[in-house]
Amino acid sequence: MGEAIERWSEFNVAMAGATAALAGLMIVAASVNIADIVKEKSLTARLAAGVAGLVLALVASAIGLIPDLTISAYGITMIVISLLAALFAVEATKQIFANQHPDNRLKLVKSLVCFAAPAAYLVGAILLATGLPAGLVWFAAGSLIAIVASLLVSWIVLVEVLR
Repeated sequence: MGEAIERWSEFNVAMAGATAALAGLMIVAASVNIADIVKEKSLTARLAAGVAGLVLALVASAIGLIPDLTISAYGITMIVISLLAALFAVEATKQIFANQHPDNRLKLVKSLVCFAAPAAYLVGAILLATGLPAGLVWFAAGSLIAIVASLLVSWIVLVEVLR
């Protein structure tokens, strides 16, 4: 079963590099207006959830490069890591719904964006933990979702903070 993971090594190398670079860029971009961002708890929590999604993708890709890793070990490890990343989405959701600003619309959509990558990884992790290599496809989807979701969240945060 390790060969199934091995076939994804080039993808994992690419995703590890891409997600690490994006996480760094998000943090740098946010640092320009960090004083204003931290004043609004929902923006801070959403940005943290976006970074957590990228870190989840980075860690998943890095773990996938460990030699002789079994499918089930990969899955079990990623269940724990996915749930940890989802904690950031939970906090973001709390802050989104606590924010009573009149311009705070689409609360459910904002929350779902934060949960998208951890959910994809969790589905994949459960599949892998049960010995099904199809979980690797869910990991690939999770990586791509993490990139799109984090770019969306960071763009929105950077625009909203200037309103």
